[in-house]
This record gives sequence, C-alpha cells and structure tokens, in this order.
Amino acid sequence: MRKPLDGLAIGLMVLLCACWGFQQIAMKLAAPAIHPVMQNGLRSALAALLLVGLMRWRREPFSLRDGRLAAGLGAGALFAGEFLMVGLGLGYTTASHLVVFVYTAPIFTALGLHAFVAGERLRGPQWAGVLLAFSGIALAFSRGLAAPLADSSMWIGDALGIVAGLMWAATTLLIRGSSLSEAPPTQTLLYQLAVGALLLIAAGGLMGQWQGIVMTPVAWLSLLFQAVIVAFLSFLAWFWLLRHYLASRLSAFSFLTPLFGVGFGVLLLDEPLDPRFVGGALLVLAGIVLVNVRRRS
Repeated sequence: MRKPLDGLAIGLMVLLCACWGFQQIAMKLAAPAIHPVMQNGLRSALAALLLVGLMRWRREPFSLRDGRLAAGLGAGALFAGEFLMVGLGLGYTTASHLVVFVYTAPIFTALGLHAFVAGERLRGPQWAGVLLAFSGIALAFSRGLAAPLADSSMWIGDALGIVAGLMWAATTLLIRGSSLSEAPPTQTLLYQLAVGALLLIAAGGLMGQWQGIVMTPVAWLSLLFQAVIVAFLSFLAWFWLLRHYLASRLSAFSFLTPLFGVGFGVLLLDEPLDPRFVGGALLVLAGIVLVNVRRRS
C-alpha cells in the first residue's frame, strides 16, 4: 500500500526537481564544447548502457517479441524529438525560458487524458488551471516576440520549448495508452534511451556536430551529470518513489523543477528576468498545481 509523503520522500523529491531543473543549465554551459543535440544523444547512449547493466544484474527479462516493440519505438522516437527540440532551442533562447516552456508538458498531458481517457476528465478547478497555464505561456512567449533586435530569434527557441513539452506529453499518453503501461519501468525507459540515442546521434551527425566536439572538463561533467544522475539515477529514484508513495502527492512537486531551472539560469548563466516572463512563468506554475489537484480527489 502506498503511503503519504514523509521526510525522506519530500527531501528526495526536492533533490530530484533540482537535478531536473539543472539539466538545461548543464547543456547550455557545455554548449560551446559540444552541441546540446549531440549531448542528449551521447548521454542517452551512456545511460542506456548503465540501464542494461542494471537489468542484467537484476536478471530482468527483455524481449523484442513481447508485443511492445512498436510502442517502444514510438516512445523512443517521441523522446528523441523532445530532446532534439530542447537542443535546438538552447541555441536561440535562454535556459530559463526553455525549462519553463518544456515543463508545460503536464498541462498538455492533462488535456490529452481528458480527450482520450474517460476516467481522467477535467473539472472546474482543473480547467481554471489550464486557462492560467495558457495565459502564462502567452505572456512569457511575448517576451521573446518583443525582444531587442539582437535577440529577435528568442521566440524561435521559446516555440521549440513548447513543442518539446507537447512531445513529452505525447510520450506520456502513448505509454499510458499502449502495452508499455504494463511493462516494467526499466523496459520503457530503455526503449526511450536506446532509440533516442540512435536518433539524436544520427541527427547530430547530419548537422555536422561531430567536428565541433571539444571534450573540455565542463563538457565531461555535463555529460556525466546528464547520463548518470539525470537519465539513470534520478529516474530510478522516481520509479522507486512511485512504488512506495502516493503518486498524487508526488506529482504536486512538479512545479519546483522550472523554479529551480530559472534560479540556476539566473545564478550560473547570468540570464535576465523580464517581468513578463516572470509573470508568465508564475501563471504556468499555478496552472500546473491546479491541474494536479484532480489526482488528489
């Protein structure tokens, strides 16, 4: 039986949100040495190898003939698309902007569940949350449209962040509505990491990113952080939490991730905070909280 959150769960969730919020910051810091698209491909490959090692150590079975291959390939392709948008978006906009727009995914997921899953209908407070979130997206997005001429392409990166959020939501809906919903979490994650690695490395190669790689200490630290901490350990910790604690209470912490991302962007990358972006981000976060209320009722 899953239990309410205790001190261990709360502390672990705050730590996980901080790691997830730092992900785009790490990519941006290492971008001069290795393009974010290639970073995502290489970190997914390394994390997939670590996951295979863990599954073999646990003697977890894995078969491509269990009826989940098509769904797994689809989830992996969507995962790759999400991080392709993230990698490209970081070339146009700030990491602070990107983390907020990517984490609109819970709003799109809620709308998708409302449309396709009978037991997941939105009610009054949740619709208010959706409206708040989309108002926030419009307000935050207006910052990029009204940027000075030197930053006139910021809206492109912001738009790519929204597309990444949509693809993340689509991944969640695919997993929820397919045979992957009954698969072990490690198997679902392996599909995403392995297929994502192949597609992202191929995309980076087609864009000529192999020639620009310079493995500086920052590049190594970014790759190791993203592969070992984010893509491997943090997701294992998340699955452990879901097995032991109420998912509705855990999901309420999702709003902390973009807060950490914005904070790290300001502190480490000296990114500016425009009042419209701050106001829009707060509306998005309020919307996420309201949408999550439905899972507690």
